Amino acid sequence: MLLRIRTVVAAAMLTVAAYATAVEMNDGHPTTYVVQKGDTLWDISARFLKKPWLWPEIWQANPQVANPHLIYPGDVLSLAYLDRVVARQEAGPRQEAPITGIPLSEVEPFLKELSVVDRIDHLPYVAGLEDNRLRATAGQVAYVHGLEQAAVGQRYAVVRPTVRYALPKPTEDLTANGKVTPGSGNLWKDFTVPNKRPHQVLGYELAKVNVGTVTHLPGGGVDVASLALQGNGDGREVRAGDRLVPVEATPYDLQFFPHVPAPGTEGLDVRVLAVTDMFLSGGPRDVIAISAGSVQGVDNGTVFSLWRQGSHVKHLMKRPDSSQMDDARVDSNSRLSLPDDYAAHAMVFRTFDNVSYALVMQGVKPVQLGYSARHPDAR
Repeated sequence: MLLRIRTVVAAAMLTVAAYATAVEMNDGHPTTYVVQKGDTLWDISARFLKKPWLWPEIWQANPQVANPHLIYPGDVLSLAYLDRVVARQEAGPRQEAPITGIPLSEVEPFLKELSVVDRIDHLPYVAGLEDNRLRATAGQVAYVHGLEQAAVGQRYAVVRPTVRYALPKPTEDLTANGKVTPGSGNLWKDFTVPNKRPHQVLGYELAKVNVGTVTHLPGGGVDVASLALQGNGDGREVRAGDRLVPVEATPYDLQFFPHVPAPGTEGLDVRVLAVTDMFLSGGPRDVIAISAGSVQGVDNGTVFSLWRQGSHVKHLMKRPDSSQMDDARVDSNSRLSLPDDYAAHAMVFRTFDNVSYALVMQGVKPVQLGYSARHPDAR
């Protein structure tokens, strides 16, 4: 995967020499590679490097590269490695968009439709719908409380709070009014690592269900603003209790590149909070939510390795008659602790304050709720 960047493994002189010791290339690589439509940085790098997340350092250490963040289909990447000097890249026709770090088609719904905020109690909300409808869609009107400071013509996204991310309970489902569904966190108690940390709310996930334009403001005895719904193309309908957030011109970054975590993330206890569209586990090309974001120094392109916590098994030779269960998540004097198991690598593609979305890139076993996220070189 990302080693495609011409695995120019050791770009220039002394600077590159430091990188060369850390970078290992896969056997049998060609001397050049022509970037194809549909390639991603991760795919090319992983094809040639054993640690594709090391690509950015190598590329940026190479003085011949004018802009390492803009690689296009048709570009010829030199994979020659001779005296720590590499040939200049040959530019392609520039008829296609530059390639990205991961396949955008697989994360686009999460870029466009989902976001995470610290709180929701202050957001404007849908108080009612025209003709006292229970649901409304494009061409109909929603009446919104809390838009006193808005302007006629301003556009808003109608969003629905779906999940509250927290620790030690990783996810808790929300009701129509945005409150935690009683008992929902108990669904996950058998799949999370026991700990004594205080309960911490990390954020509320918002799913976009529609967009609309303000047509009338409160006043003259009317307490709500009118929002003309314009549709979202996915068939979802607006209901009372949905919240509103301003439409952002550029809510996310499409150009990001795989790299190791920032130094400030070392030692953090980062956990898998959720696996999209799955109850417990997922594999390559599945999206996960993790318990770290921009506040912790995580940014787009950060690569983590994901690990299952080692279980604690009965010490059969010491206590053969024990009635304890064979496998437990908590250690004791009568148990033997097994090592943690590597599961997969994942790359972050969108960050919020304390939560990030990541795409599972490759692995040897399914990723499950509660797994820890560590430096990609962890052993």
